[in-house]
Amino acid sequence: MATARASLGAPAQRAKPAPKAARLWWQVHQWVGLKLSLFMAFILFTGTLAVVSQEIDWLAQPAFRVSPSSVEGPVAWPQIAENAAAYPGVSAVSIIEAPPASAFAARVSVTFDDERAGFLYAHPSTGDIQGTGPWAGAARVLRNLHRHLNLPTKIGVPIVASLAILLLISLVSSFVVYKRWWRGFAKPLRRRDARTWWGDFHRLSGVWSLWFVALISLTGIWYLAESLGLDAPPQSRFEAAADGPPLAEGSLATAFAAGIAAQPGLRIEAAMLPDADNPMLELQGQYEAMLVRPRANAVWVDVRDNRVKLITDGRDLTVHQRISEMADPLHFGTFGGYWTKALWFLFGLLLTGLSLSGAAIYSLRIARERGTAPRLSTAFAGMWTGAGRWRWLSIGLIGTGLVMIGYLVVSG
Repeated sequence: MATARASLGAPAQRAKPAPKAARLWWQVHQWVGLKLSLFMAFILFTGTLAVVSQEIDWLAQPAFRVSPSSVEGPVAWPQIAENAAAYPGVSAVSIIEAPPASAFAARVSVTFDDERAGFLYAHPSTGDIQGTGPWAGAARVLRNLHRHLNLPTKIGVPIVASLAILLLISLVSSFVVYKRWWRGFAKPLRRRDARTWWGDFHRLSGVWSLWFVALISLTGIWYLAESLGLDAPPQSRFEAAADGPPLAEGSLATAFAAGIAAQPGLRIEAAMLPDADNPMLELQGQYEAMLVRPRANAVWVDVRDNRVKLITDGRDLTVHQRISEMADPLHFGTFGGYWTKALWFLFGLLLTGLSLSGAAIYSLRIARERGTAPRLSTAFAGMWTGAGRWRWLSIGLIGTGLVMIGYLVVSG
């Protein structure tokens, strides 16, 4: 009875209030955006540069340039192949890529006598070789860094693609964290202090980038699924005979003509040349299917008899194959030429800025709570301190990718 009275007389212990759902969402948004912000910003920025990596190579390598006024008619595929094979020091020619724009030369993948891989640059109309270029140029370095940190793809691709999950969580949580977000499209950037400016920038960039964040995160998740074994099956397969009579002189030009005639509307973007083990000339490009990689539309010609052995059409893809083939054009914005590449580049910079500004907001908020004047010079200190132990993972992954550039150069 005394125990009962004591129990009744004692003040009731208040249950600890559960955190509000909005607060929980905010904590999730902050954690996702902060802990791996260094690594996320690095991957986003290298991907942004990868969109214009061919243009960077064009600026860095004079042999990659041609005068647009000197380009007349279609690409001289047979002449380029013959001139590349006859170029001093070249032991094998494997791929010819069409110029991405009128001021570009055609790029030819070759192997030199010392077994180094590299490129030759050929005038698209005359086929004349204008010079050589390294295999590990800007395009290769940036794409490898962005895709798999120069690690083996079975290891690197899942690591990088996993960031797409964090990006998607950040996108979903932002709809809860940013109240009435649909009103933010026209809000100006206030200059009251650094914390206010960065907060306004983060929200303004976020609402305008919603579609882009969704696109990049979904395609990134698809890359993750492919790296874990859910990749689409190939369109078709055929057994290419490894033996046969030697190639007759001039047969390659005839094979090109046969392939072009078999699919007249094919806009050829790459030619995979035959070699000693495979007598097939493969022409890849764009036909009538939208948003597919060049390999989805292809013509195979056996150069021993100049007969077309197989034609594939992107319109015949299964749903699984179609998703796989449209991932790259959507992820890098290559489907619309310079118009879409420029848009993807600008929004890639904006997305990188979102990652950085989120860390800046955290840093400035902490500074204000500690009574320190928030200054722009210290805006990104929180990226380092707020990441905690996760920062070492980011530094390790970034450092690994950068160090492996050396291996990429040497192996090329």
